Amino acid sequence: MAQEVLSIAVFEPYPGEEEACMATLRELIGILAAKNYSRDVVYRDRAKPESYVLVRHWASDAARREAQEDPAAQKCWAKLGHLMTILKVYESLDEIKL
Repeated sequence: MAQEVLSIAVFEPYPGEEEACMATLRELIGILAAKNYSRDVVYRDRAKPESYVLVRHWASDAARREAQEDPAAQKCWAKLGHLMTILKVYESLDEIKL
């Protein structure tokens, strides 16, 4: 069985673009979930409400590569590039067992 890959992105919608940003992100998350590429959760920073954290559990490295080639996902990522600024990205995080 392939191992999930955890990715995290911290982002802020451009002023006046929050609604469009969230709608496009919702569309992208739906595409990725429908094709079993990932499962995602979005959080809002209570201390800085204009900042969001996207937590993405890729089904596998292969699923991530497939998603990056998917035309529907690419369309959403391109659109998001005009709606938000990415502050920080963690592409692949490994769990530390304590």
